[in-house]
Amino acid sequence: MQMRKLIKPLVFVLALLPFAVLVLRILQNNLGPDPVQELSLETGEWTLRFLILALAMTPLRRITNQIEFTRHRRMIGLFALFYATTHLLVWLMFVLEFRWFAIAEEILERPYITVGFIAYLILLALGITSPKFMVSKLGKNWKRLHKLVYVAAILGVLHLLWILRLDIGPAVFYGSLVALLLGYRAWFSLRARRSRVSR
Repeated sequence: MQMRKLIKPLVFVLALLPFAVLVLRILQNNLGPDPVQELSLETGEWTLRFLILALAMTPLRRITNQIEFTRHRRMIGLFALFYATTHLLVWLMFVLEFRWFAIAEEILERPYITVGFIAYLILLALGITSPKFMVSKLGKNWKRLHKLVYVAAILGVLHLLWILRLDIGPAVFYGSLVALLLGYRAWFSLRARRSRVSR
């Protein structure tokens, strides 16, 4: 029981570690020849990593029969939103310098930014509705809304693929993981449906 109490703060510290490393690299001026691009790519990739990790929690719980996985799913999902917000702020601050008309123009005219921004809005909506009182308030609609997390993951992979252009290895890797998790979800839903029909 005591060990369980330690897991949550440990997950929190581990999830914050990539951000701490990035801050340290900024302070040490150790972000390479293009610091803004490095910051943008790092925060974007960490968003996808945490998003994929959050999606993997339910399959891991079902496979291992360990409820501990789903206990930390919400925190991991919120960290995906945290890194996505950091990614967005890097773009707003260092690329567009908070020129609001330019921001709207970029979102509307550049498809890869449109896709990334839609993914961010989905994550934001999921983050806002993640507290327990929102779960009870939304009822069945909560589950419907939170299924959009897969849409956010697909859009995130597409956004990264568009940015990398030539060096698409990371995007293909993350895309494969998302496809695997989607495939598992589809298989599990189909099996559950067949089980209900056969009763």
